Amino acid sequence: MLNRLRWQLTLLYLLVALGLMGLVGLGSYTLLRRYFQDTTDLALLYKVATQFRAYGIPLTSELARAERDWQDEYAHFATVAVSTPTPTVQPASAGEEGGGEDKSESKLGETEAQEGDAYDVRLAPIFTLSGGAVGATSQGANTFQPPISLDQPAQEAALLKGVDWRTLILQDNSRVRLLSYRNPTSNGPTVFQVGRLLDDQEHALSQFLSSLFMMGAISAVLLGLGSWWLAGRSIRPAQEAWDHQQTFVSNASHELRTPLTLIKASAEVGLRNQPDEEQALLLEDIVLESNYMNRLVDDLLLLSRLDTHRLKLERTHIDLGGLLGDTQRTVSQIAAEKGVDLTLGSTGGFIWGDPTRMRQVLLILLDNALRFTPAGGTIHLGASPQGKVMRISVTDNGCGIAPEHIPHIFERFYQVAQPGEAETRNNGLGLSIAKSLIEAQGGKITLESRPGRGTRVTLSMPGE
Repeated sequence: MLNRLRWQLTLLYLLVALGLMGLVGLGSYTLLRRYFQDTTDLALLYKVATQFRAYGIPLTSELARAERDWQDEYAHFATVAVSTPTPTVQPASAGEEGGGEDKSESKLGETEAQEGDAYDVRLAPIFTLSGGAVGATSQGANTFQPPISLDQPAQEAALLKGVDWRTLILQDNSRVRLLSYRNPTSNGPTVFQVGRLLDDQEHALSQFLSSLFMMGAISAVLLGLGSWWLAGRSIRPAQEAWDHQQTFVSNASHELRTPLTLIKASAEVGLRNQPDEEQALLLEDIVLESNYMNRLVDDLLLLSRLDTHRLKLERTHIDLGGLLGDTQRTVSQIAAEKGVDLTLGSTGGFIWGDPTRMRQVLLILLDNALRFTPAGGTIHLGASPQGKVMRISVTDNGCGIAPEHIPHIFERFYQVAQPGEAETRNNGLGLSIAKSLIEAQGGKITLESRPGRGTRVTLSMPGE
């Protein structure tokens, strides 16, 4: 009975666990990507700071802070760049600009060669591009061929703003992080450009993401099994209580049958031999209450069997013409006594179900329709195919059901009182039994109603 709840709990536990895993994975990926970017940006600033020192240019507060942060972060490396003698670079005349840049770059290369291990693997991938006047290009001392030449839009932006950060996407979809820094003096290039190709970082992030997905898939399987086990442990007390309750209801129903039968029989015997009218009325009440209790016991026993899946269903092909025709003939006399016209519509087709239980469901629906339909009303019983499904409908033009009652109409013991039915007793289990019987046969039951317009109950059953 609680298997559905177990599946729901399993899904809930699994979703919560996967959500937490997703947050951890996303957070780890975001932190790693942010670490790569921050480290790259710091390295680029530090590279510009070394070039400023190489040209004898005073460091800005930003570059000084970057140099200090880099040295604090990597203090175990030799910080030769700070103590390297600063070369004196004479500004080149306009006609000797190219030559001046060559000498400067040569001295810069010698300085970097002296630094040795000062540039660890985090600085090795960085390349330098330096510009004189806008549009002029010249490469710094690089150990490899830079993937780009001097970027003129970045240079122009740096001349206007002082600093320009941008990430370029090359034709082969490679990404380059580029820093352009304006020279506040006339000593050296007007703009320093340093960059780093991000392919290695992208590859590392891609591998990390693949590992996360692989670990997530394995973890999802393990979490699913764990969630199923945990859900089973969670509902075990409820399952045991439910089983005890169903056993009690089943046993109590059996035990109540005999005394109720004896009470009813004794009351009927006394009623036949009772000349006193007042005493006869009391005995009639006993018979009526005994009948009500017998119906209640039968309904409870049936629901108990349905809940524990112990109700045997003999499913076979059912001719709807015969089933609906017999049911209409059985109920039409009762309907006529109440002044209600029971009509039979199209009945062609076959369904797959238990004939006895289908007849029981139809009698429940017709009994409810008679309760809600006043004299002079009409009840229509019919069937129509819809694909591989047969729809059986019971439609009345009675008083209908208020909208607030419809969501609860199939709940056990839920009743909607109607005027003029004080002489009858109903335990509120009929529609609940009908729903359980239809679903046990692989079908579906729906109800539509409008106050003052009537009600339609539709049974969707698998056809041939």
